[in-house]
Amino acid sequence: MKRFQNKVAESRRALPVAVVYGAAIWLAAGLIPQQWWIQFVCFVCSTFVMVLLNNSNALIRIYSRMVSAVFIVLSCAACFLFHSLTGAIFQLCFITSLLTLFRTYQDKESTGWIFYTFLLLGLASLAQIQALYFVPLFWFIMAVTIYSFSWRNLVASIFGLLLPYWCYAAGILWRNGGNFMPMTSHLEQLGHYIMPYDYTSLSLSQILTTGLIVLLTITGIIHFIRNSTYDKIRTRQIYYTLMLMNLFAMVLLIVQPQHYDVMMRVSIITASPIIGHFIALTYTKITNIAFYVICTAALLLTAFNLWML
Repeated sequence: MKRFQNKVAESRRALPVAVVYGAAIWLAAGLIPQQWWIQFVCFVCSTFVMVLLNNSNALIRIYSRMVSAVFIVLSCAACFLFHSLTGAIFQLCFITSLLTLFRTYQDKESTGWIFYTFLLLGLASLAQIQALYFVPLFWFIMAVTIYSFSWRNLVASIFGLLLPYWCYAAGILWRNGGNFMPMTSHLEQLGHYIMPYDYTSLSLSQILTTGLIVLLTITGIIHFIRNSTYDKIRTRQIYYTLMLMNLFAMVLLIVQPQHYDVMMRVSIITASPIIGHFIALTYTKITNIAFYVICTAALLLTAFNLWML
């Protein structure tokens, strides 16, 4: 007899229910009065790309929609991020860049996919310049976990990264007559550091949301490491990639908390498959109880964050 946790994880209704739940939270947060239509469309597209990410990479070795469902639940728990248009664009571009990056697994001749990956990362950086912090990490991942690093792919990544800025510079030249102050001001934000670290800027909602996501991510990582032998090598490498990105985002969040919105979005993106893997592929009485606790905690946190808006 299947436990409730496994019935939910393997149900074909899990994702539709999560979608309805997500739409309800957006409405409760103020979708209509605040006119967050573009942000909402980006969220819907991001969820769809998460579905593609799961399907194209077989992230869970059984039929389960937990990756995208967890993404919806965690995103709704962080409902204080809904208002940001640049954040929503960054999120969509970042998820899509992962989708194209994973297509290059063990392919050192995948210049096209690498170009698209870094083109999307460049677009993400136009919305949130902190996306450029992840460029060296993407190169490291290409060399260490995805095995697609080559000199041709490196050149393709540089061209992909620069293309959005070439277009941006052309637009500035046409509209501002050669005054590149908007671009320089945008790039200057890369060096915006605050020392010592100022955690007083973080709200209680942000602290609680971070705590829950970190706790769930650690739980998922421990589970995956203990049971990774059951997954294919390619799947393992993808999860190790997500773990590296999540750790990198958490480190940046700790050392520069003023970039909370960007790093929390990356944490949610990379944590969703890890947590979904744990929920879908554990079967004990203890994990079933843990599933109830996780659901309750997510609902209470979402309600609290909605109340604090």
